[in-house]
Amino acid sequence: MDVDYSKLWERMKSRGIKNKTDLIPLAGITTNIVAKLGKGKFISMDSLKKICIALECDVGDVVSFGEG
Repeated sequence: MDVDYSKLWERMKSRGIKNKTDLIPLAGITTNIVAKLGKGKFISMDSLKKICIALECDVGDVVSFGEG
């Protein structure tokens, strides 16, 4: 199963967040998490929750899964 964070990048762009690293202080996540997001790797539900709270959205608004 593949993970796709393209919805996250779109959501950030629509909220005026231009840089992936801007998510670090906003969501309280680490640089390692941002690196995993950039590589399309799985992250913890806790990290997804922090991102969703920061962006005021649900998990389905930032991540999707495909077959792979």
